[in-house]
Amino acid sequence: MNHYYEHNFDRVEDYLHHRAPYLLVEKIVVIESTAIATERTVSGNEFFIKGHFPGAPVFPGAMMQELTTQSAGILIAARYNPMKEFVTDDPFHNQYALGVLVKMQRARFKGFARPGDRLVVNVRLNHHVADMFEFSASIEIDGKHIMRNEFQLMNIRSEVLRVTA
Repeated sequence: MNHYYEHNFDRVEDYLHHRAPYLLVEKIVVIESTAIATERTVSGNEFFIKGHFPGAPVFPGAMMQELTTQSAGILIAARYNPMKEFVTDDPFHNQYALGVLVKMQRARFKGFARPGDRLVVNVRLNHHVADMFEFSASIEIDGKHIMRNEFQLMNIRSEVLRVTA
C-alpha cells in the first residue's frame, strides 16, 4: 500500500518539473482531494501559436491536452505524492517522476482558443490504484466547453527517465 504525502506550495513551479516555455498552467484556482481547477490566458506570444496559424492564431489542441495533463500532475504532486521531500528543480533528485502520461482517449474539441481568451481547466480524478491515475478534464472559455478528454497518468521511478550512453 502506498503512503501519500500532502504538499501545499504557493506557485505552479512548486508542483511541476515543467518550465517555460513548456509550462502551460499559469494559475491554480483550487486543489481538492479529487479535483483541480487551473487557468491560463492565451497571450498570442506562445512559441507554438506563432506558426499555428499565421494570420489566424489558435491555441493548438495538442497543447490543450498538455494543459489538462499538467493540471492533473499538479493534483498528483499536491495530494498523491509518495515522497516526503519533493524537489522540482532537479528531476533526478526525486525517487519518482509524478504524472507521466500513459494513455489519452476521447478527446473532443468544440471550439477554438485565441489570444486574449482565458482558459479554465477542470480536472477530476475518477479512479486511482497504486501509482496509476485516471482523469477526465474539460477546458472552457466564458463558461462554454471547448474541449473534453480522458487520460491516465502514472508515477514512475525517476531512473527510467535517465538517458544512458
